[in-house]
Amino acid sequence: MTQNRLKTGYYTLEGINAFATAYYFYYLFFYMQSRFGYGNLENLLLSAANGFIYMFAAWFGGRFAQRFGYFRALRVGFGTMSLALAAGAVVGSLAGQWAVMAVWTLGMCFTWPTLEALVSEGETPRTLPRRIGVYNLTWAGTSALAYFTGGAMLEWLGDRSIFLVPAGLHVAQLILLAWLGRASRKAVPARPVAGLGAPLEVPTGRCAPKRARSFLWLAWLANPFAYVAINTIVAVIPGLAQRHDLTPMWAGFFCSLWFFARFGAFVVLWLWPGWHYRFRWFVTAYVLLLLSFAVILLSPDLWPVLLAQVAFGLAVGLVYYSSLFYSMDVGETKGEHGGIHEAAIGAGIFGGPAVGAAALALFPAYATAGTWAVAGLLLAGGIAIVGVRWRSWREEQAQDSPLPSGNDFPTATPFNES
Repeated sequence: MTQNRLKTGYYTLEGINAFATAYYFYYLFFYMQSRFGYGNLENLLLSAANGFIYMFAAWFGGRFAQRFGYFRALRVGFGTMSLALAAGAVVGSLAGQWAVMAVWTLGMCFTWPTLEALVSEGETPRTLPRRIGVYNLTWAGTSALAYFTGGAMLEWLGDRSIFLVPAGLHVAQLILLAWLGRASRKAVPARPVAGLGAPLEVPTGRCAPKRARSFLWLAWLANPFAYVAINTIVAVIPGLAQRHDLTPMWAGFFCSLWFFARFGAFVVLWLWPGWHYRFRWFVTAYVLLLLSFAVILLSPDLWPVLLAQVAFGLAVGLVYYSSLFYSMDVGETKGEHGGIHEAAIGAGIFGGPAVGAAALALFPAYATAGTWAVAGLLLAGGIAIVGVRWRSWREEQAQDSPLPSGNDFPTATPFNES
């Protein structure tokens, strides 16, 4: 078996993982609402707890995979998640469901950094963007499918399906992983062919090491804020569905639009590498993220929410793609970098819901307090991003060109990069 065919197997593992994790975690909020009467405050706390665990465990998971091997890390992850979800199907207490979520999160932390590294290892600067592009399309597409169909599955198959369906999928992953492990020991390098894995005929965007490192840090800073917005929205969608009289099935249909918009953004960013290391695209996406977040949660009507979801999906698509691409493009320790990328996501998953929950607890009389508090956090993140880029740009200018004298000032700015 060639390396190209092996990587097709890794993408299959990734797609199954994305569907299983999205169905369980995103619909856990509906489950907690129906079984235990959870509202926005409680669901935000649940999401924050998930992010707090993930923030630290993902970093460890990436280091574990780098040190002990990718296949071993995946066996630990898939096995832990399947066992936790099997327990979740029979546990009836509130504390038990929190424990299931915590153990499942620990297991998940061994999977995503490892899968990111597996599809990136051994790639050249020309083939890496294609690999990252297919990786993003795979998880984004299957996550969108999971959210779109999840509400209907929840209604037709019952509450326990959020545990049993993903648990079965994780067992299937273990079986596929065992086969891939045997095949990998016999694998031979493959010649690049047209299609998956072939060298791109366009520049990859690789730039000077210092500037590349600067964009890596920018992406690692911005991506948590994207997940601040994402996980705040996802945690309160059951409440949003109640406000607009949507059943779980119709909430899944209606609120999955931004998932498909993110998928569309990944398609464009995969095919067009002109956005690589261009700050104007990055900051525009962040502004769009902030505005669309506020509209989704504050609009009293559904049509503005539909349009805002499209903008939101496009924005989070570019921010996420930047973080993963720069993590894999800069440096050789891909498992460790994947862990940092995922740990940054965990920080966002924790930070947004935690701030939203704190605001609702402090100002219970104001239903939108959580939304405004998180929007303020996103605004602070945007200011920090611009400040970091401005400082790094000034350092690049000082190193690359002599200081101006008299009335000679540089005409380029960090917002207008060629």
